[in-house]
Parts: sequence; C-alpha cells; structure tokens
Amino acid sequence: MITPSKGTLLIANPFLKDPNFIRSVIFICEHTERGSFGFVLNKAHTQPLNELLPDIELSFPVFIGGPVQTDSLHFLHQYPDLIPGGEEVSEGIYWGGNFESLRIHLNSGNIEQGKIRFFIGYSGWTEGQLDEELKTNSWLTVTGNRKIIFNTTAENIWKDSLKLLGGDYEMMINYPLDPQLN
Repeated sequence: MITPSKGTLLIANPFLKDPNFIRSVIFICEHTERGSFGFVLNKAHTQPLNELLPDIELSFPVFIGGPVQTDSLHFLHQYPDLIPGGEEVSEGIYWGGNFESLRIHLNSGNIEQGKIRFFIGYSGWTEGQLDEELKTNSWLTVTGNRKIIFNTTAENIWKDSLKLLGGDYEMMINYPLDPQLN
C-alpha cells in the first residue's frame, strides 16, 4: 500500500460499514495537510447526464462522487486539449475544466464515454481525518490508472482495484458483505 496523494485509489476495506462507502473505490484528486477530496468511481447515479442537464444531447452515465455537495457536478477526463482549464491529477487524468467547452464537445460527439466520467457530489475529509481512517484500516491504497477510472464497469471497479494490490488482497474479492450471514 502507498501513502495517499493525488492519483491514489482508496479501496474500501471489505468490512467497512459506512453506507456511503461500502465496497467503494475513491480516486483522490487532492491530499494536503488541510484535507482531501476525491470521487467514488463505482456508485452509479439513477439519472444520466442528459436528464440532469437538458442542454446536453447525449446520454452519459453519472456517478455519485460522494456525500458532500450533492448539488454539484464534477468530471474526470482525458481531453486537456478540448476542455481547457482542467487540473491534471495524475498522468493523462484531468479534473474539471471549462464547462462551455465540455458542453460543445459533448453535443458535437467529440467526447467518448470511455474517456470521461461525471459525478454528483464528492468525498471529502478534513485535516487529518483521512489519515486517521487509514490508521484504522478502513481503506487500502494503490496508485490509480486510466483503465480503472474510465474503462472498468462500475460493478467491477472494487474487485479490479483489489487485484492491483495482488497477493492476499485478491482473496478479499470473494468476502461476503456481512460475514455473519455466512
């Protein structure tokens, strides 16, 4: 496991009971002494983008980025040339950017679903909070990559992220949600 930083995946421990984060994988976009934030990659929202934003013509899936500011829309993408103003979180992965450029390129069909991901809300931690959660083994950490973020189905992200850790962690893939029911 690695120390969290921009570009890290937080993988929920199989026994984490917080309903916001059961079997979640969070892509960290910022981790500083003041706090951290990122987006849950594998919790689908019930509505596609074009239902949430009527001026978007194509249907793109939207994910629940976390329980903070659930009235805000965020996006990760691989289009720094088409969507200026985004912040590079890790190699080839950008957060945000000019929304008008995004809208134009979405409606003209220049953006592929496998290179962008939308989120309602985000996951956030105050100063030292994430470090404390890591000490209690709530999260496992591994470096994120474009395949996990953009090309993995939501149902497989948690399992595929554990596979990145290898070894004994791969056995966790088959752990039941509630071992008492076994």
